[in-house]
Amino acid sequence: MYKNINIFTDGSCIYNPGPGGCAAILQYHKYEKILTKGFFLTTNNRMELMASIIALESLKENCNIYIFTDSNYLQKGITKWIYNWKKCNWLRDNKKKVKNIDLWKRLEFALSNHNIYWKWIKGHSYHEMNNKCDQLARISAKNPINRDLGYIK
Repeated sequence: MYKNINIFTDGSCIYNPGPGGCAAILQYHKYEKILTKGFFLTTNNRMELMASIIALESLKENCNIYIFTDSNYLQKGITKWIYNWKKCNWLRDNKKKVKNIDLWKRLEFALSNHNIYWKWIKGHSYHEMNNKCDQLARISAKNPINRDLGYIK
């Protein structure tokens, strides 16, 4: 039987490109795990992707996962655009290479053993967990030491 996990994600960049951070909060029943990473030179879109990647790569078994993101780039990219990108050898409609191919491939692989349900939520709004992820991602962006921070409540 698969566990049901909620994952909340966000990415942040001080400048774009520039120092950036990502954060993910994983919830399973009453348990919560927080993961963050900070990078010296990156982009906001890379941080949005990395937030989901670090969360999924931390799981040790197959799960039913609801991923909540405020990034249309991430949500549409992985649920719609990726199929055409792959079919066209990672080229967009304008024949330019898709950006962040390395992370799209890594994310697709990380998703492969799970049942995934993507949920877009409006950023900087009412959603407590999204706001918490945003705050953690911003802290990581201000401390870009390629570090991991995780704990379980």
